[in-house]
Amino acid sequence: MQIKNRQQFLTILTLTAVGLLAVDRIISPPLTKLWKDRQAQIAKLKKDVNEGNLLHRRKDLLHKRWADIQAAALPNDPTAAEQQLFNGLNRWAQFSGITIMNIAPSWKQANDPAYRTLECQVDAAGGLVPLSQFLYAMETDPMALKMQSIEMTSKDANGTVINMGVRMSALVLTGAETKK
Repeated sequence: MQIKNRQQFLTILTLTAVGLLAVDRIISPPLTKLWKDRQAQIAKLKKDVNEGNLLHRRKDLLHKRWADIQAAALPNDPTAAEQQLFNGLNRWAQFSGITIMNIAPSWKQANDPAYRTLECQVDAAGGLVPLSQFLYAMETDPMALKMQSIEMTSKDANGTVINMGVRMSALVLTGAETKK
């Protein structure tokens, strides 16, 4: 009887060990991976909820900023947009006292149909202070402009007259009505 109980005990112990090994090697890894995936998903969802709450709290500021961008963009009509840019260039030139020698506008369609840009190459001449004032007036104007590049070269030996080439782009919203 003792041997039979011992054989049953060892059989049960062996089956238990094999069962625990099977759980450890076969069942546990997929469950652990599933658990970790769920934890990562929960962490991502919590982050998304936090970002959403932050955006919701900032919605009035974002709506105001979007309205400002729409108001600063040039009109969707090419002629009106070019005229508004030319008026700005003349205003800034008069403010600073520089001479504009050449203006070369060109239209660029973006990959996104919601906007396009009016790129413009402006060649001007003047002293260093007036050119700086011109650039400052451009940068501080509410018009949606971006300076792409600025090149300055001295026209005389003393450096009192400087030629400047400015390449800029202006935003034109095509998918939304601008507020003017």
